[in-house]
Amino acid sequence: MSGRQSGDQGAERRRDRGPCKRAAGLAVLLLLAIGTPLMGAGSITDNSMELPGSREIWQVMTLRDYNTRVVVLGTASLGLAAGMIGTFMLLRKRALLGDALSHATLPGIAIAFILMASHGGDGKHLGGLLLGAAATGLLGVGCILLIRRFTRLKEDAALGIVLSVFFGLGVALLGVIQKMGTGSAAGLESFIYGKTASMLASDARIIGVTALVVAVACALLFKEFTLLCFDPAYARTGGWPVVLLDLTLMTFVTAVTVIGLQAVGLILIIAMLIIPPAAARFWTERLLWMLVLSALIGALSGMIGAAASALVPRMPAGAIIVVTASLLFTVSLLFGTSRGALRRWSQRRELNRKIERQNLLRAVYELTEDGLRGDVSTASLMGKRAWTPRELARLMRLAVREGSAVDLPGGMLRLTEDGADEARRLVRNHRLWEMYLITHADVAASHVDRDADAIEHVLGREMVSKLERALEEKQQSAVPRSPHTIGE
Repeated sequence: MSGRQSGDQGAERRRDRGPCKRAAGLAVLLLLAIGTPLMGAGSITDNSMELPGSREIWQVMTLRDYNTRVVVLGTASLGLAAGMIGTFMLLRKRALLGDALSHATLPGIAIAFILMASHGGDGKHLGGLLLGAAATGLLGVGCILLIRRFTRLKEDAALGIVLSVFFGLGVALLGVIQKMGTGSAAGLESFIYGKTASMLASDARIIGVTALVVAVACALLFKEFTLLCFDPAYARTGGWPVVLLDLTLMTFVTAVTVIGLQAVGLILIIAMLIIPPAAARFWTERLLWMLVLSALIGALSGMIGAAASALVPRMPAGAIIVVTASLLFTVSLLFGTSRGALRRWSQRRELNRKIERQNLLRAVYELTEDGLRGDVSTASLMGKRAWTPRELARLMRLAVREGSAVDLPGGMLRLTEDGADEARRLVRNHRLWEMYLITHADVAASHVDRDADAIEHVLGREMVSKLERALEEKQQSAVPRSPHTIGE
């Protein structure tokens, strides 16, 4: 019995060790699978990436290599054209229309290949493929416009329908081409992702000519496109051919999209149409400068992205171009002189500082209503508004530093002559606005102070004069009584 029991126990121990052994074996295999590529030993293919030397960098910067020169100039021309026409498309609020248009070109490429291959050709003639892409691209734009005009669907729904249907049809036609005996679909996928590195001189010339045509058209139709983007209803009532202008704009967008298929592909071409004008919007408020900056950002994105791809051969050029454009967009977003984040933060900070200072002067004036020669204590100021001791001390230092007040011993504050004049003006504007809201807007006196606080800091002289005329003030230089104390 003891021998049989010991044998059973040994079998159970071997069965228990079985899963452990299998788990240990799997762990070893996993470590080998992960560690082998990291160590670089025993790898089937070499995926290492070498940094370019100074000689390679200099050759790319000076465009000495013929292929690099063709690619860089071609992508720069594409970026320039896309940036210019994309500006009007962005302001027309049709940024996503380019995305639907680019996806709608895929079935045209496939149909052109089938027609050329069935008539004895190789099916890969670039002119025929681009012509097919342009045809279905315009057809997709027409479908979007028809859906918007004759149905109750919104533009986003029309874009989603056309994008998905046309792209699905294109993928299905590529599957049909794979089964054809007359040709192969190898190489057609490059229109989806782009093949910048293999751009020929003829492709660069086509892009350059198209960019020149787009630039000239934007210059000649600048006024018409501007009116179309900002006020199409006024343009329609003024007799302008709005539909024709809209179709012209979409035709140029289609042309840029089609020539961009060779460079960045139909998926990423939308980035070249949207990112440069969106980045330029952070630098200026004028349309002409926005157009110039958008073209410059698009051209720089193409040049820098293509050059970076030439220095690191395994990096896809189309994706690098889009990443470069996104980096320029990030710089514009942060440091733009018109709408940049730092600029807006600085303006908001300066406005808040101005409002806080004006509120302090108002509080001092209201505490010394009969004359501005009285001294105001810190305790009375804190009771006037919800300031913390630290905030009030900072505002008092600011007022003293700017010459609006004088800091007295014992935590007292007194306004200077300049500070008194400014305080009188601020209180007068505030009470004029309060009286206007009570008289003409039927705002209750108990709620009017909050509404007046929201607008008083931006009242200009013209608005103050209008308020004075509306209220028929006889003594326009005097400060009216506060509406909160009337009747007391």
